[in-house]
Amino acid sequence: MLPLSVWESESFFSHKDYIVLGCGFTGLWSAYYLKKLHPHRSVMVLERGFIPSGASTRNAGFACFGSFTELVADSKLVGDKEMLELLEMRFRGLKKIRNVFGKQRIGYEETGGYELISPTQYPDVNLLRTRIDQLNQQVRKITGIQKTFQLHDSKIKGFGLSGTAHLIENSLEGQLHVGKLCEALLQLVQSLGVTVLTNTEIHKLESSGKGVELFSNLPVILKAGKVLVCTNAFANDLIPGLDLKPARGQILLTSPVEGLKIRGCFHYDEGFYYFRNLGNRVLLGGARNKFLKEEETFAASTSAPVQEELEKFLKEIVLPGRSYTIDQRWSGTMGVGKEKKPIIKKINDHLFCAVRLSGMGVALAPQIGKTVAGMM
Repeated sequence: MLPLSVWESESFFSHKDYIVLGCGFTGLWSAYYLKKLHPHRSVMVLERGFIPSGASTRNAGFACFGSFTELVADSKLVGDKEMLELLEMRFRGLKKIRNVFGKQRIGYEETGGYELISPTQYPDVNLLRTRIDQLNQQVRKITGIQKTFQLHDSKIKGFGLSGTAHLIENSLEGQLHVGKLCEALLQLVQSLGVTVLTNTEIHKLESSGKGVELFSNLPVILKAGKVLVCTNAFANDLIPGLDLKPARGQILLTSPVEGLKIRGCFHYDEGFYYFRNLGNRVLLGGARNKFLKEEETFAASTSAPVQEELEKFLKEIVLPGRSYTIDQRWSGTMGVGKEKKPIIKKINDHLFCAVRLSGMGVALAPQIGKTVAGMM
């Protein structure tokens, strides 16, 4: 890069009131709320890639409300209170997305969702009905719906699914085009006066009594009054010691399947498997739970063991007896930890972080952004 001109040093690279690191959903929503709260203050977002390079644009495009067995498992892991708090954040976040952008612009479809229950998961259907009733009662105050989850076994055959004993319908699940959502968010914050710089990798942060200095691949030291780290799984590079590790999520996309019957967002095995119809193609992701340690990686490639597991699930459960090819494969890096609750933390008077979205960033980011902007 050439030496800076006076115009560049007094505009793009001038001291900023707020700098947000990470141009994914959390970073962009945080910048949105910071600018809404303080319209006359300067806000900048920095992204290390040409476009967001974490999980925001590399997931399966689910609205992430949550499946039945996922929420039941969360209750066992973190307790009912925290599970419901997370669910309410997701519910409110999805509502915010629809209110701000509408549905058409971001390809938001309220398709509803379904969860496949294998013959061994709940051999006693009466116990399953009881658990569904209990969960519906718990989430009623959040959703305002009497029966968010309902058994719909009659639809199994119509969807062409195999190896499925029961099917639980979730009326609040949906899908969207995450690339279009990220573009729309980016355009929105820029229209508010937020500066966005891509291809900028921050190597080190130094806090002082006056603010934070940011050392990067740029030939200038960036300075800000306050800095927010929203780089999710990558945050430990800048703020060591966080309960945070990477989790690679892998996805495949089939060729068009003639007469494809599935419609909606489908989950299996506590949400570790997920698939949907995308233009009469099956988009399938997951299987990370079969290789948890191996998938704690920042590697951007896909791996043969996970892809083989996905192909097996596709052949045996989703498209038994159908002809297709695999046209695309990709992965994205999520941030997870011992707890599922996001880390929204003040490190010092000038440094904050909002990370560990646990694969729920689409739905959680609007609420997290609002919360952390208020803290700052």
